[in-house]
Amino acid sequence: MKNILDSKLLIVDDEPELRRMLMEILKREGFIKVYCAADCKEARQIFTKAKPESVILDVCLPDGDGFSLMREFRESSFVPVLFLSARDEDENRLLGLGLGADDYITKPFLPRELILRLKAVLNRAYFPVVLKNAEKPVFYLGESEINLNSGMVTNTTGQYSLTAKEFALLEELYDNSGNIVTGDRLCRAAWGDDLYGYENTLMVHIRRLREKIEPDPSAPRYLLTVRGLGYKLTGVKKYEKYD
Repeated sequence: MKNILDSKLLIVDDEPELRRMLMEILKREGFIKVYCAADCKEARQIFTKAKPESVILDVCLPDGDGFSLMREFRESSFVPVLFLSARDEDENRLLGLGLGADDYITKPFLPRELILRLKAVLNRAYFPVVLKNAEKPVFYLGESEINLNSGMVTNTTGQYSLTAKEFALLEELYDNSGNIVTGDRLCRAAWGDDLYGYENTLMVHIRRLREKIEPDPSAPRYLLTVRGLGYKLTGVKKYEKYD
């Protein structure tokens, strides 16, 4: 994905008119890969097949609820989720955000507000802002070059961009390279919270990070699991400039 308009989006809502309206709004804005689902069953099928980069999700659905559906999605992916719902009570908003949703918009809404908030979610998730005034490290793990300035991993198989969560986890591991970093510490770096409730999510992100930095993700050499304690980054070789 070179920019956010390349993102695959999934709209899940049981109102046909709203689905059509959202589709038109997003297509006018330049999004071309937009999928729609009217219920949980259809959403699961599209999610598995299309692997969307973001989900706009209603709370009340004919065969379930958006909160439970998001939990299912998050078992295999930390895809950004933006709730769109007629429920505007504080408890529902807090529940959605507490489950890890990236934003929550209540109906009725302004189309421009939806676009701006969706773009903000996508930018945070896939194009993390790197501090321009602070030089970030560049280092190697075997044949992989990791540039924390650009958030890119380059090796013989290609070039991969780090998501915001992957960037936060890898930066924390690099800052403590050679030492065990607990799950709590990693979760505070990525989500601002302790490990409880994030166990599966952390494992998903570690697995995806390994797919980018390890020659064989199933037998990691650099990002190691220390059973019962956390994770450790080993084999770091720092980049050296030569005049």
